[in-house]
Amino acid sequence: MTDESMLGVIGGSGLYTIQGLEVVEEISPETPFGAPSAPIVVGRLAGRRVAFLARHGRGHHLTPSEVNYRANVYALKALGVQRVLSISACGSLREDIAPGDIVVPDQLFDHTRGRARSFFGEGIVVHVGVADPFCPQLSPLVADSVAAQGGRVHRHGTLITIEGPRFSTRAESHVYRGWGMSVIGMTASPEAFLAREAELCYAVLAHVTDYDVWHQTAEPVSVEAVIRTLQGNARLAEAALRGLIARIPEERTCSCGSALRSAFITSPEAIPIETRRRLSLLVDPYLG
Repeated sequence: MTDESMLGVIGGSGLYTIQGLEVVEEISPETPFGAPSAPIVVGRLAGRRVAFLARHGRGHHLTPSEVNYRANVYALKALGVQRVLSISACGSLREDIAPGDIVVPDQLFDHTRGRARSFFGEGIVVHVGVADPFCPQLSPLVADSVAAQGGRVHRHGTLITIEGPRFSTRAESHVYRGWGMSVIGMTASPEAFLAREAELCYAVLAHVTDYDVWHQTAEPVSVEAVIRTLQGNARLAEAALRGLIARIPEERTCSCGSALRSAFITSPEAIPIETRRRLSLLVDPYLG
């Protein structure tokens, strides 16, 4: 795997470092959208180059709504990352998905409000396709890696992203179940959509910490309950990550890397010079 195709890992609640990562350097990049959540740690894991970013910052000081998703994804793209694995804690909305399980979702429902969802605007309009928001090549490899470590993995499911930072009410939790949602989290939106705009492969390893608040016999979700499950889940996620690195092929066979090819609707001559300059990393392959 070359530097240009190194794996980007975004660690969520409970995963702020990667054990065994041989740190080469820490990079604090500036992007057109501001600074990312934390310095990006670039190193070697299982002989491969990995770029690790703590989504909520060091010490977990950013709420899900305060995370600068655009800066995070843009910074990884600028470093040459082509594939991104998001490791995220979530709650289960199904009886058969128990705390301690892993879900690699294949669908996403955005129920957030007020977050910046796109790199584009200010004179350039792009309509990117996200019918299948998670990479069809990367996601099965993630699931295979979890299974190889003995984890109980669900290879399909719909992840609903809520605004947070509060947990759901019982009424909300029952509604989400009625909608057919599988797991609930607070960060996959807009991260997945920005990754698609940046032409990055993106998959989520969602480790289940609780049954949200709908379950009649399990205790309602709380920070204390989540933390109890996080530690074991984080170790499984790290082991799966090492296995994933060995499985990732050199070439991408999905369409994630050309997601913008037919997405531009604004005439090139109508795009403001400053907007085009600011987004050069994303648009130059098509408008340059």
